[in-house]
Amino acid sequence: MTEDYGELRIYTDGASRGNPGDAAWGYVILDESENPVTQQSGYIGHSTNNQAEYFAVIRALQRAKDLTRGEVRIHSDSQLLVNQVTGAWKVKDNELRRLHSRVKSLADQFKRVGFTHLPRENPNISEADSLCNTRLDEITDN
Repeated sequence: MTEDYGELRIYTDGASRGNPGDAAWGYVILDESENPVTQQSGYIGHSTNNQAEYFAVIRALQRAKDLTRGEVRIHSDSQLLVNQVTGAWKVKDNELRRLHSRVKSLADQFKRVGFTHLPRENPNISEADSLCNTRLDEITDN
């Protein structure tokens, strides 16, 4: 059953140590009043930073489906991701093309999904980045 949070604001980040190397994704979901709804991170193994950025959006949209089918605004510090999903840039890499297709398919399940580039210094982007790095620290400390 889908809850109704109205518009969701999602802040995502992906990180790779070594690029490619150990990679993780993270997201923070806020409601339209900027109140925290949920956050999550995950490890994806050996991957690139750009792939991790896409994984963050995919996982966030999968979670957002349980919260709303209305409007979603994705915020990322990845110019590549934002420009590719908005159609400003072509997707040349085969793996990114596959991930791009998944993002577009998930986005179609909402009333509207927008993508905005924000600087890494944005506090909510920094929180998503922190989730990624905490996850990577857990993996590399074991």
